[in-house]
Amino acid sequence: MRQFRNYEALSLQLDAPRLLVIGRNGEGKSNLLEAVELLGTLRSHRCSSDRDLIRQGERQGLIAADCEGGDRLELELRRQGGRQARRNGKVLERQHELIGPLRCVGFSALDLELVRGEPALRRQWLDRVVLQLEPVYAELLSRYGRLLRQRSQLLRRGLPSEQVEALLEAFDLQMALIGTRLHRRRLRALKRLQPLALAWQLRLSEGREQLELRYQPGSQLEGEEAEGPWRDALLQQLQQQRPQELRLGQCGVGPHRDEVALELGGQPARRYGSAGQQRTLVLALKLAELELVHQLWGEPPLLLLDDVLAELDPGRQQLLLEAVGEGHQCLVSATHLGAFSGGWNQGSQVIRIEAGEVRSSQ
Repeated sequence: MRQFRNYEALSLQLDAPRLLVIGRNGEGKSNLLEAVELLGTLRSHRCSSDRDLIRQGERQGLIAADCEGGDRLELELRRQGGRQARRNGKVLERQHELIGPLRCVGFSALDLELVRGEPALRRQWLDRVVLQLEPVYAELLSRYGRLLRQRSQLLRRGLPSEQVEALLEAFDLQMALIGTRLHRRRLRALKRLQPLALAWQLRLSEGREQLELRYQPGSQLEGEEAEGPWRDALLQQLQQQRPQELRLGQCGVGPHRDEVALELGGQPARRYGSAGQQRTLVLALKLAELELVHQLWGEPPLLLLDDVLAELDPGRQQLLLEAVGEGHQCLVSATHLGAFSGGWNQGSQVIRIEAGEVRSSQ
C-alpha cells in the first residue's frame, strides 16, 4: 500500500493461513483489512468516497497484491480523475474485471448492526454478496446510483414542467431497465443464501431458531422472476408516482428502497430477538455468505474479521473457529492477543500496527 488512509507505505508478506493484526484503536489495523477488501471487491463497507481513502495531503493512493496463481492486482485511487484498475500490468477498461483472484468476505463490528440498523445496511450487505457471485453487478450498481442522483437533481432544479417531463421519460426507461436487473440479482442471491443461513442458524442455536430471509423489493414486482414484465411494471410505477416525486423531490420506487426482512420463528428479529440471538443471526449470515462463495467458485474466499471477536462470547468464537477451520486464509484484527480464544494463536502470523506502520512481527 502507498498513501492509503494513515499508511504512507506498507509491504507485507503473508506467510501463514492466519494473520493476526494487533493494535490500539485508531492505529490503522482496520485500514489494513479495508485495503484488502477494497482490492478484492472494489467496495469498502466503511465509506463510499475514494477521497476519504487517500492519505491526507496526497493526490493519490495505491493498493496492490500478488495472489496465488500468479495474478498481480493494482488499484490506484485518485482525488481527481477516478480510479484506475490494473491486472498483470494491463489497464482494465471495466473495473469489475479486477474481481476474481482475491475474493474475500468481510465481517466487522459494524456488521453486528445488520439486524437492528437501517435498511441501507442490509442492502449494502446483500450487494457485497452479489458482487462476489456476479462481478458485473458493480457496474450495474454504479450506473443505477448515477441515474438516481441525476434524476433527483433534475427534480429539484425547478425547470418548466414540460421540460422536466420529457427528461424524466428518458431517465425512467434507463432506471426501469437497470433497476430490474438489480432486483433480479438481489432476489437470486437471497434465495441461494436462505438454506445456508437457515442451516447455520439451527447449528448455532442448537436447533432452537428458524431463520428466514425475505426479499421486500422497493417496487411492486408480481409473478416469477422475469426481466420483461418486471421492467414494464417498474416503468409504470415510476410514471404513476411522478406527481408525488415532483412535490417531494425524490424517487419513491426502485432498488434503493429495497429491504431484507430477517425473521426468527416468524417474528422480526429486529424487534423480538435478544442481543445474543441477533449476534448469532449475523454470524449465520456471514458464514452462509462464506459458504456460498466457496460453493460457487470452488475455492475458499479470504476471510476478514475486523475487531469482531471481542464482540462474540467464547462459545460463538469457538463456533466461528470450527466453521473456518484450516480451509480459509484469515486476516483478523484485535486490540490485544488476549482477545483470541481457543486455537486462534496457534500457527498464526502476528503483526503489531502503530500509527500506520508495522512495529513488530512474529
